[in-house]
Amino acid sequence: MFLGLHREIYFKSPFSVLILSKRKPIITNGKWHFKASSTDNWQKIGIINNNKEEYSVLKMCQILKIAKSKYYYQTNNCVKYDVNNYEEEVISAFNKSRKIYGARKIKAVLMRKDIILSRRKIRFLMIKNNLVSKYTKLKYRNHKTMVNNDQISNVLNRQFNNKKPNEVVVSDLTYVQVGGKWHYICLLIDLFNREIIGYSAWTNKTAELVQKDFHKITRTLNKITLFHTDRGNEFKNKIIDEILITFNIKRSLSAKGCPYDNAVAETTYKTFKTEFIKSKKFENLTQLKCELFDFVNWYNNLRIRGCLNYLTPVEFRKWQST
Repeated sequence: MFLGLHREIYFKSPFSVLILSKRKPIITNGKWHFKASSTDNWQKIGIINNNKEEYSVLKMCQILKIAKSKYYYQTNNCVKYDVNNYEEEVISAFNKSRKIYGARKIKAVLMRKDIILSRRKIRFLMIKNNLVSKYTKLKYRNHKTMVNNDQISNVLNRQFNNKKPNEVVVSDLTYVQVGGKWHYICLLIDLFNREIIGYSAWTNKTAELVQKDFHKITRTLNKITLFHTDRGNEFKNKIIDEILITFNIKRSLSAKGCPYDNAVAETTYKTFKTEFIKSKKFENLTQLKCELFDFVNWYNNLRIRGCLNYLTPVEFRKWQST
């Protein structure tokens, strides 16, 4: 009877093709059994609805491995829970994120609109519409560079959380191709809310790049108590030392060859490389600076972050200040 039932379902329901093409009936002790797939419950419900005039709903629920109560509950609330009703919302949220959000962050964006949708359903819609995040496994490019061997300890000591606004600033540098030549970008990051408070781009990897970052900061530098970086030689400079001494900012350096000591900066640069540098082509320094300004504004004001309770850095700062 089960085999006949499945044959009938197969020919009568367009939804069942997905199920039966992945799972076939098997024989155990001379009896036919059906191993249901893990397909979406809405496809199973579609099969049941198309065949309930001829077969028992209970029996079909047992065969398709779906609770009878779930079938009736979702059938009676089909408008509220139909995943396809929110297809355009998912596509819109993905495109507005500049094609970098995954199901987890899209779910948070939809919740702001009072739309409750599970990550599984969001992933289903993303696969259906070929929405693929830019993120791939990060590949590092090694550089031979001078190391700062100053006897400065790691004052930060990987204490990345529970900081006050402007209390600790971390930094690092990265490289980008501009017109066939290497250019460099430096970011200053407020450890409190991961906000980029200073940024600059230049042709050389020097202390002048870091100095330009400090000039971009619009906040009172006296509030900064600690400046943490790795041991890159570009951070060892009299100009930088003068800025830190003037505003009574203490230095902190990572241990040699230990990126975990500057993990927040490393994570920010991973995001930066994936979302800004990757898939872009810069013709000149002017273009790079303009697009860098646009990215930093978007990153601080529009891009939500999981570590900030799915708020943007600026939203998180304002929320904490209230």
